[in-house]
Amino acid sequence: MSIQIKKQSGEIVPFDKKSLHRSLMNSGADLEDANQICDTITKELYNGISTKELYQKAFDLLKSSKSSVAARYSLKRALQDLGPEGFFFEKWVAKIFEVQGYDTVTSQTLTGKSTVTHEIDVIISNKNEDLICECKFRNDIDAKISVTTPMYFLSRFNDLKDNSFTFFNRPFKPQKGYMITNAFFTTDSIAFADCYGINLISWNYPEDKSIKRLTDYHGLYPVTCLTTLTKEEEQTLLSKNCILVRELIKNPVLLDHFKFSNDRKELILKEAEELLTC
Repeated sequence: MSIQIKKQSGEIVPFDKKSLHRSLMNSGADLEDANQICDTITKELYNGISTKELYQKAFDLLKSSKSSVAARYSLKRALQDLGPEGFFFEKWVAKIFEVQGYDTVTSQTLTGKSTVTHEIDVIISNKNEDLICECKFRNDIDAKISVTTPMYFLSRFNDLKDNSFTFFNRPFKPQKGYMITNAFFTTDSIAFADCYGINLISWNYPEDKSIKRLTDYHGLYPVTCLTTLTKEEEQTLLSKNCILVRELIKNPVLLDHFKFSNDRKELILKEAEELLTC
């Protein structure tokens, strides 16, 4: 009889050892470490164990081996730590487009054709296209965004698409809409968005351009990934607009605020550099 685990949402699902092994390997663990961690965790499982406890066991074992691998493994939790309101998640989403050559600005208010005003999380533009993005941050990382959410977004997009605005010292007219979440979309949400041309990005969708894939490909690890920082230190860096690990590497003087010892500072930067080359 298979062991049942409990997701944060309350859903009960069978433990999948192959899935755990795959996630460990994808995080940069070598085969020997991944096998050993899976075997250790399997021996400690019990019916009803939470995904949070399961994650913590794997994280602790990885961290004892190599902190940068644990940092990569912690990406989903690290995105959750950009909350609780999602303000920093919007900043992080903007980085997805900035590394691809777009100009971005967050938290803007636009007036639609109906004269109704709309709060837009991220304005995105280059010389070829103008985009608007709505970010759906969830503190429950197992949450699923229902079909009513892209329906509502479509009505807002349609109210804005015929109006012209000015951003980045040039005309701006929304041509495409994005909806990005750190959680998941229901199958109905995906079907609706596909039908009406709304671009969706979630933790696991689309497969080739999901949050996980984009983060790994572009090195978009948030500073909340770093295991060598406390929660308070992470929040301080975020408040200084240091969202990404790569920004910390580029501007290590940001660590001077904390008056760390040289050894502690070197440890943090070492983990950061290893994370980007893992």
